[in-house]
Amino acid sequence: MSSNAPHSSMRRYVIAAIAAIGCLLPAACDVAAASPSEHHNNTGQNQQSGYRHNGGGKTTAPGAASNTAAAQPTDDQGAAPTGANDPATDPTDPTDPGATDPAAATADPAATVAPTTAPVADIKNNNGLDVLARDCSKSKLAPADGFQKAPVCVSTAFGEVADQDKDPSLLITDSPRFVRPNTAFALKVSTRNLVRDRFLGAAVGGYYLESSVLTADGIQRGHFHTACRMLSTTREAPDSGAVPAFFLATQDNGGGATPDTVTVNVTGLPSRGIAQCAVWAGDGSHRIPMMERANQTPAFDSVRILVG
Repeated sequence: MSSNAPHSSMRRYVIAAIAAIGCLLPAACDVAAASPSEHHNNTGQNQQSGYRHNGGGKTTAPGAASNTAAAQPTDDQGAAPTGANDPATDPTDPTDPGATDPAAATADPAATVAPTTAPVADIKNNNGLDVLARDCSKSKLAPADGFQKAPVCVSTAFGEVADQDKDPSLLITDSPRFVRPNTAFALKVSTRNLVRDRFLGAAVGGYYLESSVLTADGIQRGHFHTACRMLSTTREAPDSGAVPAFFLATQDNGGGATPDTVTVNVTGLPSRGIAQCAVWAGDGSHRIPMMERANQTPAFDSVRILVG
């Protein structure tokens, strides 16, 4: 017994010294700190609150699970599931194209999800909603007279709304990226579900004067507009009252349910800078056609063109 005791003590001393030297190395200390056999949670406190994750330099908040490979769940084959604790799929990382927007997670689901039971229509009582006005009977503004004046109140009925599958749509299918000042160029515009046969001149009193009207096949009757304006900045919304550098209403008696393409010849833009060219459908008196659903995209499109 006495001859073995010094050797036993010496072995324990050597092991302790090696462990102490090993903990001088950051990686070794991290591994040692993460080992559950080295810490006992006798007080009920989380002993991992100060752990460092190799490579990330992040700390785990008190009460949170340690983000180590050993803590990852595994599938039936013993492999970690795809994306588990993977920084490349971090839902809070804005650079990840598949990331989840934290704001979206708190959005009101009622704003995008249809109710499970359809509410009963009660139009006489505004469907139980707090409606500010449904006509001009209580408006203090002058009534609209068909000319481009404001502020006024328009009493013209909204009119007919097409089925969702027949609602108008349009798209700019071809446009230049760069043009010279005062040089003509062309835009190509495709329209669908729009019969281009109605245009009441706004300058002669046809503005907001006619209700929306559909064909016998349920297709919107109207036209489309094209306008180009120069932008003074791309960091804020432009002045809405400025007259565009170019404007044209297209009523060529074409169009219909089947998509077709119209070439719009822009006469030129006056100065160097960035131009916004937009197209949008209009009914007989220039309103963007109505849609069956609130979450449908209106019939409009726009492009930016560099002028220089």
